[in-house]
Amino acid sequence: MTIRILIADDEALLRMAFSTVLEAQPDMAPVGEAADGSQAIRLAQELRPDVVLMDVRMPGTDGIEATRQVIRISPQTRVLILTTFDLDEYAFAGLNAGASGFLLKNTRPEELLTAIRSVAAGDAVVSPRITRRLLENFRPHIPDGSSAERDERLQRLSAREREVLIQVGCGLSNAEIAATLYLAEATVKSHLGRILQKLELRDRIQAVIFAYESRLIHPA
Repeated sequence: MTIRILIADDEALLRMAFSTVLEAQPDMAPVGEAADGSQAIRLAQELRPDVVLMDVRMPGTDGIEATRQVIRISPQTRVLILTTFDLDEYAFAGLNAGASGFLLKNTRPEELLTAIRSVAAGDAVVSPRITRRLLENFRPHIPDGSSAERDERLQRLSAREREVLIQVGCGLSNAEIAATLYLAEATVKSHLGRILQKLELRDRIQAVIFAYESRLIHPA
């Protein structure tokens, strides 16, 4: 299955570099290039790509607003935010807009390719640091749910899947969860895939938020 990718960046040389890397992959195909957010929205609507590589800072409509619009008009499209700046506000804004991942532009090519394959498969690509910072900002807005009913969707999960979801909600990576629960990392990944499917969630970030909103984890 070929992953169809739209590249959105206002720097022509970067678009060409990304395209060259992608074209060398047997399972990827760049299907379009956008020089600004408005063009990215239009092309996403026309082309319905599987993944959009989205720059944050572009003239006119920026990458955050473009992400929000792309997800609205093409819900099946995944957006991977690429930026030069390792700033939490960009990561939070992008994730809130519906992005499935956040990477720096100086990421190694192999890491970028792995990230594209991950978000295309329905996972999220967010570093544990960003996840934990996201939780720090999210927790104050969650009421103490000690007496509230838990989301009935929790009943769909096995005991082991609940354990994995708790660790995901605490911001642990798959490798950290595997070490904590004495599981193989591949087993953790399989559990997470089933969790997302059973709970009808888009990606790991939605799973983190669900863990708190369902009262499986209480704000500390």
